[in-house]
Amino acid sequence: MRKLSFYLLNFIFVLTLCVLGLGVSPVPVGAISQSVYIGGNSAGFILNMGGVQVIAVGDVKTESGICSPAKECGIQNGDIITKINGKKVENANDLNEYLNQSNGKSVKITVKREGNESELCAQPKKDCVSGKYKIGVLIRDTLSGIGTITYIDRENGRFGALGHAVCDENNNILSVGTGKVYGCSIVSVNKGVRGKAGELKGLFVGENGVGVSDTINACGLYGKIDKDFDYNGCEKTQIAPLKEAKIGEAHIYSTVNGLQKEKFSISIVKVDEHNKENKNFVIKVTDKSLIERTGGIVQGMSGSPIIQNGKLIGAVTHVFLNDPTRGYGIGIENMLGN
Repeated sequence: MRKLSFYLLNFIFVLTLCVLGLGVSPVPVGAISQSVYIGGNSAGFILNMGGVQVIAVGDVKTESGICSPAKECGIQNGDIITKINGKKVENANDLNEYLNQSNGKSVKITVKREGNESELCAQPKKDCVSGKYKIGVLIRDTLSGIGTITYIDRENGRFGALGHAVCDENNNILSVGTGKVYGCSIVSVNKGVRGKAGELKGLFVGENGVGVSDTINACGLYGKIDKDFDYNGCEKTQIAPLKEAKIGEAHIYSTVNGLQKEKFSISIVKVDEHNKENKNFVIKVTDKSLIERTGGIVQGMSGSPIIQNGKLIGAVTHVFLNDPTRGYGIGIENMLGN
């Protein structure tokens, strides 16, 4: 993961991938061809949060003393501020502008907490250092992190990745999927060990990105690849329904070093076609090279395509914390919302 800096009221935080499955039905994300390009490429995501999230509630230093309008009105860490006086807040600049326009008069703040919206009232105070009206919150308006592309449909430019919902570090589900997608070069690996998930670390490549994301649901992150995306070296395959999945040998594609995806052997040890949490496979990494380099399945590998009998049948989603060589996978038909 590229190093991230903390800047006053606006900063990017590490995207945390959910460890637990979610019992949520898939949402259709558009028609998909029966033949797609196999993913396995690492990608960097910078996702909008649909507002600004409160990271910390602090104080405002005024000429008459220190106070905390945010704390006094009931704002809490993790709240997402979506509106000020009915005006939509999309980023930190919006929040700062609306608060400063108040000139110290009470404002109505719409916050989203655990999926529910409520309205709070606060009176911004003039900061004696900046001269701006503030309520005393440290915020962020985006999340960033890395994951793995599962497939790309060249006919319509659509891609799917991750294979599960996206959460922040407090396990709050991110519901807004718009953002930018970048190439990602893996620079190091924290190996997975029993009791602790490992992690891929990478650098975002290029300034313009390779696509945009527009949808997040319980089955993954979806979007559109740029028209000039380089498909050289991309392998095309058929998609297969869960009923074709069998216990036995399979393989995955994943990127664990640099930009080059690699093929690794696994074994499917259980198939659960009707699992309501989208845990349709239990897989075991059998590839000695992958185990030596990563310990097995690590964060950042979510979305790695699972191939059996030459067909795309699913994607890696979660690791077993008590055994990093084992994990879950989602069936591709569930990921596609069929």
